[in-house]
Amino acid sequence: MKLNRAARRQHPETIVALIDVVFFLLVFFMLIGRMDATSPFEVLPPVAQTGADMPAGGVTLSVAADGRLALDGVEISRADLDRAIRVRLAGDPSTLLRVNAHKDVELRHVLPLVAALEQMGARDVVLVVTPTPP
Repeated sequence: MKLNRAARRQHPETIVALIDVVFFLLVFFMLIGRMDATSPFEVLPPVAQTGADMPAGGVTLSVAADGRLALDGVEISRADLDRAIRVRLAGDPSTLLRVNAHKDVELRHVLPLVAALEQMGARDVVLVVTPTPP
């Protein structure tokens, strides 16, 4: 008696390896791709100068973490600050203004101050930064 064996069929290729490769490529391109909008023109961000001495003279404006203001080490209200800066700029428009803001202060306290200084005619405004320790 002769039994016929069923013909051996080759197992179809699994696509699991292909799926793995596709997901690896997807993750790779998501990690290296740019997700932000690009500018229609070239934008070069400013470079901080570390190790350079602060210019002498001028006025120092301090901004506390909660938004309080000080002028040359003396706490002052915003209205009084505006008047004092206008008086100093009227006497010498080239007066250097340093803005020393606390690291935790919100930008809503700093940016309007810098914009107001510009509107008052300030030519030189320096934002004081401290480099992170190595």
